[in-house]
Amino acid sequence: MAEIAAGPAKGKVIEIWFQDEARIGQKNKITRRWAKRGTRPSAPHDQRTRSAYIFGAICPKQGKAAALVMPWCDTHAMNQHLIEISRHVAYNAHAVLIMDQAGWHMSNNLIVPENITILPLPPKSPELNPVENIWQFMRNNWLSNRVFKSYDDIVDHCCYAWRTRAHRVSCPINNGN
Repeated sequence: MAEIAAGPAKGKVIEIWFQDEARIGQKNKITRRWAKRGTRPSAPHDQRTRSAYIFGAICPKQGKAAALVMPWCDTHAMNQHLIEISRHVAYNAHAVLIMDQAGWHMSNNLIVPENITILPLPPKSPELNPVENIWQFMRNNWLSNRVFKSYDDIVDHCCYAWRTRAHRVSCPINNGN
């Protein structure tokens, strides 16, 4: 952080952002359900495999969030998400973006905007990323134990869940069309 503050963020306010992705799809996870003792509650489980990815980032201190729903999880999608995060960083600020070391996060083809510096988390430490809690909450409340009608239905549910969880923060959509 000291290197970032003395380098690309010199003279600017530093915003701390956290980023992660979540796959949501027709073959989704089954989550816990309340049921009467001794009974076995049923939950729908789809065997189709269409899915979308929510790329989400939050800046808890500033109350900001930025997300995209994308058809793939790759370097191109990550580049688009970096552009979206960059748009939400204040004019006089520099974002330190904390995220895991997924291949598309560390790719040589990643184009990082000038107002963002990436700070990777240690390997195998998802518990250090607060966005993981958002995914769990969204799955428990809106995205699991359901059968999606189509890809567009998956995208609609992802955007609804993000907007609801992120208090109506914009959720631009790129569904690959």
